[in-house]
Amino acid sequence: MRSADLARLIALAAIWGAAFLFMRIVAPVLGALWTAELRVAIAGTAMLIFMLVTGRNMQFRANWKQYLILGTLNSAIPFALFSYAALTLPAGYSAILNATSPLWGALVGAAVLGETLTTRKIAGLVTGVIGVAFLVRLGPAAFSPQVMIAALACVTAALCYGIAGAYSKKKSSGIAPPLMATGSQLGAALALLPFASLSPIRGEITPFVMVIVLMLALLCSAVAYFIYFRLIADLGPTKALTVTFLIPLFALVWGAVFLHEEINFNTLVGCALVVLATWLVVFQRVDVANSAPGERLSR
Repeated sequence: MRSADLARLIALAAIWGAAFLFMRIVAPVLGALWTAELRVAIAGTAMLIFMLVTGRNMQFRANWKQYLILGTLNSAIPFALFSYAALTLPAGYSAILNATSPLWGALVGAAVLGETLTTRKIAGLVTGVIGVAFLVRLGPAAFSPQVMIAALACVTAALCYGIAGAYSKKKSSGIAPPLMATGSQLGAALALLPFASLSPIRGEITPFVMVIVLMLALLCSAVAYFIYFRLIADLGPTKALTVTFLIPLFALVWGAVFLHEEINFNTLVGCALVVLATWLVVFQRVDVANSAPGERLSR
């Protein structure tokens, strides 16, 4: 791996790790739905402007259905669920649970695409379940029904990423990744708008909150997606997915430094088990051969 690619990989992990920190700041003020809506709407608008300035045709007439469906599965629902979880869970928790998305991708791929569920993948799935259970039951956040519901929201969001990956591979693999990244953000904004408009704002919208919203949208979505697709082009989809291993580490650090969230031994054990599970599932020759560019997008 070239030093430039390694730098991009680390930068992307740091950016997506920060997304969970930003949601912890914004969601208590705007609520889950408006946090997700503003993130995708601002990001999609900025990405669309970039695409138009650089002369790229978005092909809305031909691809609007794929943009809307993938945007709903890969951004609208997961971002809303992670924003909801941010009302209860530390940033590191959500990032670790987000790292289970390749595990769900393996199950969805086996069920929908007929991909082989190997012994290695099954071991990864079992390890991931143990890691999530260890984290939720024994981590620093006090065990409660609210914690369980928030953790379930994160797991459901990760499942949506798995479903989105399968859909992308089966229905929209012919669409150029930058077009799909931009169109899906706009599709997500349209899908969320009717629900967000009925959701009350929870607190005072200060200039600081708006700055964090812009960083969440422009940095953690718009810039991050373009970095991610550059990595896919340079390294391939499997190596680009190694960013999944680094995101929880950055989220834990950002949460501890800026929000004074606790990191204890049990948190690290749960994180290690989830990362190990992801490695077991992702790094297989069959995945390299079958993976489609742009599948299983993160955060």
